Amino acid sequence: MKKAALHNLGCKVNGYETEAMQKLLEEDGYEIVPFHEKADVYVINTCTVTNIADRKSRQMLHRARKLNPEAVIVAAGCYVQAQEEAGQAIEGIDILIGNNQKKNLISLLHAHEQHEDIKAVIDINHTGEFEELYVDSAGDHTRAYIKIQDGCNQFCTYCIIPYVRGRIRSRQPEEIVKEVERLADAGYQEVVLTGIHASSYGVDFVNPKMDLDSWVTMEGEKKDLLYLIQQIHKVEGIRRIRLSSIEPRIITEKFAKELAKLPKVCPHFHLSMQSGCDATLKRMNRHYTSREYYEKCGILRTYFEHPAITTDVIVGFPGETQEEFETTRAFIEKVGFYETHVFKYSRRNGTKAASMPDQVPEQEKAERSQILLDLCKKKKKEFEDQMIGKQVEVLLEETFEKDGVLYRTGLTKEYVKVAVKADNTRENQILEMTIENHSQIMD
Repeated sequence: MKKAALHNLGCKVNGYETEAMQKLLEEDGYEIVPFHEKADVYVINTCTVTNIADRKSRQMLHRARKLNPEAVIVAAGCYVQAQEEAGQAIEGIDILIGNNQKKNLISLLHAHEQHEDIKAVIDINHTGEFEELYVDSAGDHTRAYIKIQDGCNQFCTYCIIPYVRGRIRSRQPEEIVKEVERLADAGYQEVVLTGIHASSYGVDFVNPKMDLDSWVTMEGEKKDLLYLIQQIHKVEGIRRIRLSSIEPRIITEKFAKELAKLPKVCPHFHLSMQSGCDATLKRMNRHYTSREYYEKCGILRTYFEHPAITTDVIVGFPGETQEEFETTRAFIEKVGFYETHVFKYSRRNGTKAASMPDQVPEQEKAERSQILLDLCKKKKKEFEDQMIGKQVEVLLEETFEKDGVLYRTGLTKEYVKVAVKADNTRENQILEMTIENHSQIMD
């Protein structure tokens, strides 16, 4: 039996696509082995979100070749797409697969066996096709990620992704529900809806060129993200629906009110922010102000009791002064996020921000990053303090031993990780419990 190994770089969408390619390989008779083992085929699903991601993608491709010089090396995904569009060759790779072509992995492998030169990279910016990939199992046996959408129309000045993922393309809701039903039948109790720009789900069903603000305010029936969640909520066996990253502009009174009627929806919202300073947001081409963002958080807190609001923030964006940074720091303090993922701005060739003046020195980025990390650690503890004494629902996932005692860890609906003694419990069990003290909360 031929052996295949896969390695994923980058986002949750990439992770889903890697699992789908693994399913294709298994159906074609391949045995899947860990990436560090010798295999006949190595598939690397690459990332290009930063220059560092490019370098990691190249490193993994070289590592695969060293593991078995005779193996078929497959490079797939965003790095491949970016290099092709830049007219730069990727040397030493047997099969190149751009975005929207991963479903053809097996046919491309068969063509390679016939000694054909293989390069499957389309003009991603001129396709309206959603690439249909499927999973019926996932690496995590309790939670499954589901790709509902691809592409982005936002063109933030720091981001290369719209150029390598193309315009918005949504998956038909009926196909998503079928996949959720299969996952429920396989024992999964939680699904996470993910996409490159999930908030734009359904826009292309009406008008692919419509902007998000017009879509959110559009009157009448529409198959949008709320509609999709309502359909998934009907699937028996699924106990939790979690959203990955969403735009603050999608949070309206109606959206929050309707979501709050659905008990399976987790009160955990990752609202993309990037900066708390309006001047910086404008340079980033983010389409909201800090005031609007704060109002959206208020809407969520009106309809959900103690929701976990998490976010991303970029420090050291070109032109960010000390005053602008301090504005962002104060805004994070004001909002009170559960978790904040802090990123130092990384210059990405091919984006508008890369050529902007007043690039911030690395030392300043590092200092600002540490200030925010310290603040975010404090805000995280403040949120967890409010969880003490609360009765919560925990989906148990993993088992570990400490001082001769077995424990299980799992996540609350707010995405707080807790530990309980393993007595009379099992993995993939949903447990009702009270968080009695901080020792039960895991980092």
